Amino acid sequence: MRTTLDIDDGLLMQAKALAAKEHTSLTRLIEQGLALRLRARTMSLNVAVPVLPVYHGKGGLHPSVADAVTHRALLDAADD
Repeated sequence: MRTTLDIDDGLLMQAKALAAKEHTSLTRLIEQGLALRLRARTMSLNVAVPVLPVYHGKGGLHPSVADAVTHRALLDAADD
């Protein structure tokens, strides 16, 4: 299908240079770009957001890990 588009001059120059470098046509390059964009949108719409568990406990941390020194040691150990 033939159509007319208004494309930023700089973007068009970059697209033409890329098409030449890849030995393809500007039309094919634009088609590939549109296909990638549409596919990415479709994929993001189909991704289910996982339900994360929520703990409604009371009392806070166990006393053995509640103090700042122990907490820092746990963080340092996690970095190793």
